[in-house]
Amino acid sequence: MTGWLPTPVPQGAAWGVALLLCALALAGLWARPGPQVRRARLLLACGGGVGFGAGPDGGPSLSARVGEWAEGLCRWGRERRELACLPIGCGVALLGESVLPLIAGALAVPLVRRWLVLRRRERERERRESAVIEMCGTVAGELRAGRQPGEAVAGLTGVELGPGWPAVPAAARFGGDVPGALRKAGLQPGAEGLHGVAACWRVAVDGGAGLAAGLERVAAALSAERDQRDELRAQLAGTRSTAAMLALLPVLALLMGSALGAAPLRVLLHTSAGLGCLVLGGLLECAGIAWTRRIVRAAEGPGRGRTG
Repeated sequence: MTGWLPTPVPQGAAWGVALLLCALALAGLWARPGPQVRRARLLLACGGGVGFGAGPDGGPSLSARVGEWAEGLCRWGRERRELACLPIGCGVALLGESVLPLIAGALAVPLVRRWLVLRRRERERERRESAVIEMCGTVAGELRAGRQPGEAVAGLTGVELGPGWPAVPAAARFGGDVPGALRKAGLQPGAEGLHGVAACWRVAVDGGAGLAAGLERVAAALSAERDQRDELRAQLAGTRSTAAMLALLPVLALLMGSALGAAPLRVLLHTSAGLGCLVLGGLLECAGIAWTRRIVRAAEGPGRGRTG
């Protein structure tokens, strides 16, 4: 795995290229098309400076196309964050003059992709939980104000509880099976509280019990569960931070060795003993991370901590 570069790369140039690739990877990793980017796009589209007006065919101006390209690049970087492993691996490969880091970066792409997908699902689940609590409070307030249950649910706007939720206000508006629609919408991860809402609706319709009081109890129970989970997560923050610090210690050791002129990358990537230490260290690192995740999952309980 040595000699893959045709000529030796100067150390300063290799460090510069590696830092540039890592910076580009991190920029793409945390790219956010926030209000500043959208504002810049509007200014570019409407500025119409010299040479940046509409084309002869009346299409968008060059400045508008640049704004769209910048926003599309940010969106692509946000959706393909796992590809940041490739420039990082390429930078390390340039520093160590070996193709092994580039191969490792390519192999890390699907793993990072899976981790990012799990994190996204966890955020969506938490967002649905918060939406269910807010929906219960809103409907209960409408009922306390004297509105009918069907009118209160049909008037809900801006609620995001998955693809099954639009059937709930439609059923309330046209006299359909609201509890059944609630139970179907509650099949989405994080929207399980809708099963309690469906039970309250059924009891209120069949037995004449107060729906507002039932919804308030459901909201209180969901809020208590969320607060308990947040408290547990805060208690486990120290364990997660310690695990992350221990996982980054080998990287810090490599940086310190390179700063002292020991060339640790050359030893690890171009000698048999170094390759053996690299493989053994990688296996121990993976085992330590897996063991820490298992401890955190056991503390959080079944069904929790999927993104740890």
